[in-house]
Amino acid sequence: MAKIVQTAGRNALGEFAPEFAHFNDDVLFGENWNNQDIDVKTRSIITVVALMSQGITDSSLKFHLQNAKDHGVTQKEIAAIITHVAFYAGWPKAWAVFNLSKEVWGVNEGDLPYEDAAMRAHAKEMPFPIGQPNDGFAQYFSGKSFLAPVSTDQVGIFNVTFEPGCRNNWHIHHAKNGGGQILVCVAGRGYYQEEGKEAIEMKPGDCINIPPEVKHWHGAAPDSWFSHLAVEVPGEETSNEWCEPVSDEEYGKLK
Repeated sequence: MAKIVQTAGRNALGEFAPEFAHFNDDVLFGENWNNQDIDVKTRSIITVVALMSQGITDSSLKFHLQNAKDHGVTQKEIAAIITHVAFYAGWPKAWAVFNLSKEVWGVNEGDLPYEDAAMRAHAKEMPFPIGQPNDGFAQYFSGKSFLAPVSTDQVGIFNVTFEPGCRNNWHIHHAKNGGGQILVCVAGRGYYQEEGKEAIEMKPGDCINIPPEVKHWHGAAPDSWFSHLAVEVPGEETSNEWCEPVSDEEYGKLK
């Protein structure tokens, strides 16, 4: 592997703070970053996580995000890393890091592989991929939906995307103990409704906690694409019961 050489310290502070510039260029990068006990890709990830945890989202983080990309961290990997750290370091920090990451990994609307212009615009609004057609659960949806796994270890987290007008059937998350689901809207506009209650509008940043044994549905608004993270809450003897579709009459009351 090529030796890492850094000159930023001397370029910016060589005359003003030569000792600091020496430590930055020769010790931090010259010695520490060239230490082979940890591979440079792992070292890049650790650095991004450390800066994100402190809430540092300036040019230094963008530099280390670019460094991570240059050393093999993929867009899918950085999305999973930031999502994981968000649970420990804070959700607002994750949003700030995702915005920088989208610049570094070059996610532009014109680069997205979707023919539908509204779908491309929606994909650009969020840090998570739209994923693949949700064919395995298509029978439980009215309209087209898409599924992108974000995490399948420890806690299942999936980005679910609905085309305008798409919604899933009424359903119930069963559990002997624990269980249920958490929804976090990441893009677009949609609705969540529990049986016997008014529908709740969901916009980016909104979070819905769904207890077990509650009959409900969720999906897109009639005029908007909609994406939410679906977080599976661990529990004992969990299962999902799919019920009847949301009728056009019920859905037609929404705006």
